[in-house]
Amino acid sequence: MTRPPTAELLPRLGLVEATLVVMGGIVGSGIFINPSVVARHVHSPGLILGAWVAGGAVALVGAFVYAELAERMPRVGGQYAYLREAFHPVVGFLYGWALLMVINAGGTAAVAMTFGRYAVELTGVPLEEKTVAVLTLLALAAVNCLGVRSGSLVQGALMVVKIGVLLTLVVLGLLLQRPPAPAASAGPDGLLAFGAAMVPVLFAYGGWQAANFVAAEVREPRRNLPRALVAGVLGVVVLYLGANWVYLRGLGPAGLAATGTPASTLMGAILGPRGATFIALGIAVSTLGFLSHSLLTMPRVYFAMASDGVFFSSVARVSERTRAPVVAIVLQAGLGIGVALSGRYEQILGYVVSADWVFFGLSAASLFVLRRRAVGGERLRFRVPGHPFTTGAFVLVSALVVLSTARAYPLNTLAGLGLVLAGIPAYALWTRKAVRSAGQISVR
Repeated sequence: MTRPPTAELLPRLGLVEATLVVMGGIVGSGIFINPSVVARHVHSPGLILGAWVAGGAVALVGAFVYAELAERMPRVGGQYAYLREAFHPVVGFLYGWALLMVINAGGTAAVAMTFGRYAVELTGVPLEEKTVAVLTLLALAAVNCLGVRSGSLVQGALMVVKIGVLLTLVVLGLLLQRPPAPAASAGPDGLLAFGAAMVPVLFAYGGWQAANFVAAEVREPRRNLPRALVAGVLGVVVLYLGANWVYLRGLGPAGLAATGTPASTLMGAILGPRGATFIALGIAVSTLGFLSHSLLTMPRVYFAMASDGVFFSSVARVSERTRAPVVAIVLQAGLGIGVALSGRYEQILGYVVSADWVFFGLSAASLFVLRRRAVGGERLRFRVPGHPFTTGAFVLVSALVVLSTARAYPLNTLAGLGLVLAGIPAYALWTRKAVRSAGQISVR
């Protein structure tokens, strides 16, 4: 049985659970694949590792920014709430619209299909990939409908397994793999090449912001959420640098660039077919963890929109027994299933990058506004080190990512931004309905 959440979502997540949510939003299948893409752009070990250090620095600044935002406004919906408060409700709505229709529509479907492919290969189950993808999304939706605690336990367990896989990769790479003979550089490494290498790095580091969506369900959010953001990002930076160190040590820059699956190639060289199977299992767990994390965090944005009267009112319903936003969770899973079955997720994925980083930059810029208005008070435990320079640098990096994506994929960028702007008439429709409903209530 459900009811509108006139009360609140209950705070049931502690510091450890929140930290695992942060890490779970970042660590996906990218660290098993993207290092080879980086090595094709820059060819020396120093620059390859430097790109991952620089990406980690950007992610850490982003975590600092979102940590202060979380302390100033520990509200459900995270970015949606910051953009709504700092700029205008329509900006927050467009973020939620983009999250639902663009950023997550293709992402959830694509990752579910990836998990389906690996699950079929590893288990030999006589099912189609689409069937496995649909069943997986339904199962994870059911788990998250049992409550935030249930969803976080599953997501945390998967995160622990992912950490174990990466640590095993690093330890075996250091202990058992002999470094290859050095090879000549494949070409000059300039600033443009380093900038191109940063794109897959930043993608692999993305996702820390999703923990802020569940701010209302974190115990003592003003204290725990900033700590979780910083600790989670630092932990991922250490894991990523360790993985890239052993990739370079075991394969060399040329070998890393030559393979599209560096983790499988390295573990195959160390343990043979068993090593490749181990990494395939790690990738499957990583994709499953992403799906679990997505269904845990993203529905809170739609819930917040509906609570504000700018989305379907039913999405603001909370289970009376589990206190989970069940309609929002089912909506997220249902859209992912629909896109997966339609087979159009790859096209939608091409629209994601520009939309995502536009809102990253806007969310960081919102800190300037919220500071000026003293939202959350002046005496905060956590403030962004080096503000306004570090925050401004993050906004600039976000703009550069959008411009670089627009230059490389102009049609995809235009399509993605067009889908985002299509939310404006939808916002006008819902606000008109909200005004009409308020008028009817006042007449009565």
